[in-house]
This record gives sequence, C-alpha cells and structure tokens, in this order.
Amino acid sequence: MNNTTSNIKNKKILFACFPADGHFNPMTGLAVHLHNSGYDVRWYTSRHYADKLKKLSIQHYPLKKAIDIHTNDLEKNFPERKRITRPIAKLKFDIIHAFIKRGPEYYEDIQDIYKEFAFDMLIADAAFTGAPFVKELMKIPVVGIGIFPLTENSKDLPPAGLGLEPSYTFFGKLKQSILRTFADQVIFKKPDRIMHRLFDDWQVPHNNESLFDMMIKKCDLYLQSGTPGFEYYRSDMSPHVAFVGPLLPYSENRNAAAWFDERMNKYPEVIVVTQGTVEKDVQKLLVPALEAFKGSNTLVICTTGGSDTEKLKQQFPEPNFIIEDFIPFGDVMPYADVYITNGGYGGVMLGIENKLPLVVAGVHEGKNEICARVGYFKLGVNLKTEKPSALQIKEAVKKILTDTSFKANVETLAREFAQYCPNELSEKYIKDLLYKNESNKTHRKTNVINFN
Repeated sequence: MNNTTSNIKNKKILFACFPADGHFNPMTGLAVHLHNSGYDVRWYTSRHYADKLKKLSIQHYPLKKAIDIHTNDLEKNFPERKRITRPIAKLKFDIIHAFIKRGPEYYEDIQDIYKEFAFDMLIADAAFTGAPFVKELMKIPVVGIGIFPLTENSKDLPPAGLGLEPSYTFFGKLKQSILRTFADQVIFKKPDRIMHRLFDDWQVPHNNESLFDMMIKKCDLYLQSGTPGFEYYRSDMSPHVAFVGPLLPYSENRNAAAWFDERMNKYPEVIVVTQGTVEKDVQKLLVPALEAFKGSNTLVICTTGGSDTEKLKQQFPEPNFIIEDFIPFGDVMPYADVYITNGGYGGVMLGIENKLPLVVAGVHEGKNEICARVGYFKLGVNLKTEKPSALQIKEAVKKILTDTSFKANVETLAREFAQYCPNELSEKYIKDLLYKNESNKTHRKTNVINFN
C-alpha cells in the first residue's frame, strides 16, 4: 500500500449544511460513520445543533458572520415573509434571502475555520450555498449531499421546484420545454440574476446556470439520497451524480426495550401520522387526520414533535388515538398499514424502507417535489395541499387500503433500497475522490520538479 492510499483516512473533512433539521439530520449518519472510520470530521452549522454534535463527538463550528436562520426563525429574521401567501412568491423569497444571499457569509466563516482546521474536503447538503465558493476559490474538493429529490434540470422533465410530474410523450416534452423557458425567464429570473451577480462580485466562474443546476454542477461529486426507483428518468443526468440509497439520521443501538402499546395488535388498521418537528401548526395535518378517524376502528399513532401535545390529548381523548411528542418510528412502523406525512424527505424514505404506502400533504420548503414523486410512482396519494380536510385524508387512506397496488409498489422500492449500504457506499465514493485529489497534487508537484 502506498503512502497516498494509507493516509486517506487521516484526512480532515468539514461538514456543512443549511441550518434546518431536514438538512442536518440526514447527514449525521454519514458523519458519524466517517468519524468512526478514522477521518477527522467537524461540522459548520447553526448553534441550534451544538448539543447534538457534542453527543455525536463531532467538533462544532458555529455560524458567525453568516446570519443564523434556523428554520424556526425564518420570519424572525425576515418579518416581511409573513405577508407572502402565494407559494411561488414564498419560494422565490426563500431562495433569495435564506439561501443565495447567505453564500458569501458562509464562505467568510469557512475561510476563518480553515486557518484552524485545514480541511481536505467539504461535504455539504445540496442547499448549502457556500459550496461553490469553496470549490472555486479555495480549490478544495466538494461533495454535495442530495437530502431532497434531485433538482438538476433536464430536457426530459418539467422545471424543478414547482412540484410538477413529468411526461415522456412528444407533446408532454414540448409543454415541459415551454415551462422550463418560462421558469428560467420569469419565475426564477430574479433569484438567478442575484446569484450570478454575487458570483461575479466574488469572481466565482459560472455559465449562467440556474440555482437548481448550480448546486449540483459546482460539486466534484454529488451523492443523492435514495435510489433511481424514486427519481424521475433523465437521459442527461450529470455523470458525477451517484445514488447511494436512503441517507438517514444517526441512530444509536438502543439497549432499552422497544416502544410498544398493546393496542397496535388489537385494531384491524393502524395509521402513523406526523408533520415532523419543524411545522408547528397542528391544524394543518394532525388535527384533520385525527378528526378523520375519531371514534373509528382505526388506531392512529400521532407524533407531534412537541407541538401542542397535551392540548391534542385533551381534544382527542378517544381510545383509538395515541398522541405523543415522539415515538421511535422504527418501533411502530412494522405494525402500521398507512403513513400520513407532510412530505419531509427523510420521513418518506423511512416510510418506504418500512414498506408503508403514504398519504402526503406538503407544498412549501420543497415538499411539493417529494410529494409529486410519491404520487407519480404510485407509492401513495398526493393530496397536493398543506391543509387537507378530514374527508380528503379519510378518502385517501381508504383508497390505499382498497387498492393493493400502492402496497406492492412500495414493497418493490423497499427491496431496491435494501440493496444499498448508504454510509459504506458514500465512504467509497468519498475515498476515491480524496485519492484522486491526492494523486493530482502529487502529479502536479512531480511536473514542477521535472520542469525545473
């Protein structure tokens, strides 16, 4: 074994992510895996995650020059966001203020970190807009992590970000081409123009790509969470994109007994419902889901993420309801028949792994793209709203329970998931890139010596 190969695992890796649970949590499993494999792993992100990183034994670098816009504080930092009600307008606002404009701030922080921690690689989630600056200005390899569906635009697909399902017919492709032009020239023209201007100011090269393409093209390697069976077909996908299976949050091997309630074996149908930890408005999904099955012969296991738990228990005291802040999904999903969620990518991945057909109701924060894939691949029912009625939820569950194709499709995809070892496969790609970069350095030095 040569020195280059043997020294790879001594390399320093800086993780970074947009400060939100759905961006941080899916990367923790990989970070711990690399840390336990001998890499020097540290993480740059919001102070909100300091305690979690301490428990994972990973050193934390907080945001300093960058505005700390943890998801729960978006409207605290940008009060004008409250006045925006239209989904497209809100999406554009978030792209500009929460993502694009933070890129240079992230980069300035990372430059300071490098003085103390001269990292050999940056691993960042797909929405971390500091990554292009690191790759182009610091000349350090960047690995992007796709913690939501692939955003890269394609001649085969409608424009990214709008939650539209693809068509592969001649007229469908023609319509999608028109929509892509409209998205570029109208919907996302302002965000892209602001991003290009920032890049010009910092002398970051670009080819006027859209933000959705830029965050993939400005990576040396892009590891997509999930598998090809949960992604739209692209004939022109970038060659440095690799599917690695579902990247899920780090989970300790618990010695404690699994969570259990005897009612899970007594009801003919069991439903798990959640709207994650970020969404605090229980009226959006939890309340209508509980209303839909009040007094029925269906057991509903509802996790609130800590939002209005006691209030919901008082409002819904029926014996067929279990309402808690948190219940380990791995303990209850094997008993369930349907999973109702607002469409967070990690939760959807977990539901598929557990062979659960889904009812999804999400629009904002990119959930429209996730929910669209659930509907397109017939893994469940996409309600195409953030505020479904009790009747909509009840009818969607009935449809899933009476049409066995949903269950069959999910089981097929779950088998595809099971063929992947996400952390091990990701490490292989990362190691190959580190080795390639180290070899290139050696080659350049040799050329210099020969030249002299």
